[in-house]
Amino acid sequence: MPTPDTIWTRTFVLLCASQLLGYAQHFMLAPVLPLFLTQLGAAPFVVGLVLACFAVTSVIVRPLVGHWADHSSEAGVMIAGLLFQAASIFFCFIPFIPAAALANGLRGIGWAGLNTGGYSLLALISPEKKRGAASGLYSGVQSSAQILFPPFALWLLYANFGGYRLVFVVTAIFSLAGALAGWAMASTVNRPAKLGSAAASTGWWREIFHFVEPEILLPSLLLLWLNLGLPAITNFSVLYAKKLGIANFAAYFVVIGATSMLGRPLLGRLSDRIGRGPSVAAGFAFQALALLLINLMTNLVGMIFCGAIYMLGNAIGSSTTLALAVERADPKRRGKQMATFSIAYPLSYGVGSIITGAAIDLAGYTGMFLLLAAIQAAGLAFIVSKQAGNRSGEFFAPSTKDK
Repeated sequence: MPTPDTIWTRTFVLLCASQLLGYAQHFMLAPVLPLFLTQLGAAPFVVGLVLACFAVTSVIVRPLVGHWADHSSEAGVMIAGLLFQAASIFFCFIPFIPAAALANGLRGIGWAGLNTGGYSLLALISPEKKRGAASGLYSGVQSSAQILFPPFALWLLYANFGGYRLVFVVTAIFSLAGALAGWAMASTVNRPAKLGSAAASTGWWREIFHFVEPEILLPSLLLLWLNLGLPAITNFSVLYAKKLGIANFAAYFVVIGATSMLGRPLLGRLSDRIGRGPSVAAGFAFQALALLLINLMTNLVGMIFCGAIYMLGNAIGSSTTLALAVERADPKRRGKQMATFSIAYPLSYGVGSIITGAAIDLAGYTGMFLLLAAIQAAGLAFIVSKQAGNRSGEFFAPSTKDK
């Protein structure tokens, strides 16, 4: 299907609106869930395990969701994910840690639908020569939820009329609004005629349980690696600030959200010019630097500075890996392959949450930040070594499959 030269179509705008509202729930819960769990008596490691439940279910269902997107409707997958997201949060009304773990696990299923459907639609509608820019704008809209919604959630939590239950209800309303935007978008999507699929010859059940997609493996690995330290910045930072006695921490989330929102469109476009490899390397470098510096900070300004540096690196790295995935996706398996790519975020979120929580229990916050900085430095070394060994750029080149 030919795509228009402009990024700004009605379909793209409604897709971004759905993603913004779906991500609003996630980022409202980012600072609230750790506080909710610690109020229930959970230690940092238990907090990490509960957060990891979100990743486990999200990863497990991705192949099934990707199969559905390929053989039915990308928009339908996204809408169903948003509805599931809205319903699952109400298990948090039961004030027990296992109930919160169940809610977060079910929420991961909705997250799988939201992202698989959204990424598949992005790959379908983005202009070939503007994939970096489209990916940056798309991921920038997603991350813009970090600007208002975490501080909004904290305001609702501590307001005289507020509390945890009000926060949970509001997050469900946002997800429902996202589903409505997705429904308005569905009629504007022009899907191409069905292409041949390997499913016909290998059996649909094998397709569902087939996790590894070679064309999309590199960007998936890089996205996972880049995001392993993200829970420390977006979830555990509120506990670290509490330990340091820092007040008015909502400003931290406003600044890092603004950094991510503005950085992704601008730096995503930059990767179209300087190349995917240098852009990903810059992402690893900025994140490692921020995780090293944050150990030296004892006040709100210092934490905001480090958080902004981290999110700048995450912005360029994440938007670049998304552009690389869009380039490499095979149209015959677009839904399945973008589902595989989208596994990287919840998997990194789950693994990163466990690593972060365990490191805090064993080595304190200083040891945790140093460990995560070392992981990001290893990612930088990996990219530099691959770039040095592939000076002609084959390592980051798009798939040679017939599009």
